[in-house]
Amino acid sequence: MERARELAQAVKRAAAELGFSACGITTAEPVAGREALEAWLAAGLHAGMAYMERDPAARCEPRALLAEARSVIVVGASCNAQPITTKATAGEALFARYAGNLDYHDVLKERLRSLRSVLEAAAGGPVRARVCVDSSPLLERALAVRAGLGFVGKSGMLIHRRFGTWLLLAELLVDVDLAPDAPAAGRCGRCTRCIDACPTGAILAPGVIDSTRCISYLTIEHRGGFASEQAARLGRRVFGCDVCQEVCPFNGRAEAIADPAFAPRPATTARTLAELAEMDEEQFREQFRRSPVKRAKWAGLRRNAAAALSCNSPVRDHQRAVVADGELVVADGAA
Repeated sequence: MERARELAQAVKRAAAELGFSACGITTAEPVAGREALEAWLAAGLHAGMAYMERDPAARCEPRALLAEARSVIVVGASCNAQPITTKATAGEALFARYAGNLDYHDVLKERLRSLRSVLEAAAGGPVRARVCVDSSPLLERALAVRAGLGFVGKSGMLIHRRFGTWLLLAELLVDVDLAPDAPAAGRCGRCTRCIDACPTGAILAPGVIDSTRCISYLTIEHRGGFASEQAARLGRRVFGCDVCQEVCPFNGRAEAIADPAFAPRPATTARTLAELAEMDEEQFREQFRRSPVKRAKWAGLRRNAAAALSCNSPVRDHQRAVVADGELVVADGAA
């Protein structure tokens, strides 16, 4: 047991040195949440994310990803570097804070590979491991709770006592016994600010999100045009949405982190809706290289900007169609 504690301490020291804001450890035993996940899927609240339907039981089982796994190292990197202001001019585009600079998938994977090397040196030999960042089929928030990083709030986001909801989570599954942390405790109490502030009413109940309404889903994962009522609620958001986080009291006192990987770059600051709607594909590739904005694709970002522009124009007639380069962007009943 002493060896497991020593290795866990070495991992946590290295995680901090590598730029992670938080690090916790849990076992590789199955996590709770399968029934809630299956109910969410059965209700169709995952919208067009068909990949979520693939073997939901495996998402609760770390050993489905690494059969030899004995411990799970859960890390969090704060993207609360330099806040992207919401008090911009009427025609200025808004990007989710995590998307201000580099793609966190690449950043966290690289750091976790380095963490694995540190663990191998401390353990004195090779370590079988699996790096998991967001896209891996794993209930990472449930693991984060069990690893002591925080609790899940009514917004469905993990809430850390020091860093609020601004943590980007990732996991390293290893075949090494590491001393686990105690699960985190906490709750939102009677606060409903995130539910009340959601522009589209996407938070149906504490922790239950309707992706078909969520602006993050609509501007990133959704393909095709917007119904006029969907476009009307975008505001100036062209990639993701931080409203539920911006109103969270825990974020009001969250520590800011000077992590250059997430400090906003020019491509996501002071950009107008008009210039994004007119951007050509080569400009998109150049300006958003190594950015999570690539997920929306060139056509998606232009669609989002055109839709937001139409809803922020002096004449807000959402009943008329909006067409860009011959493609339908907004229309009544668009799906």
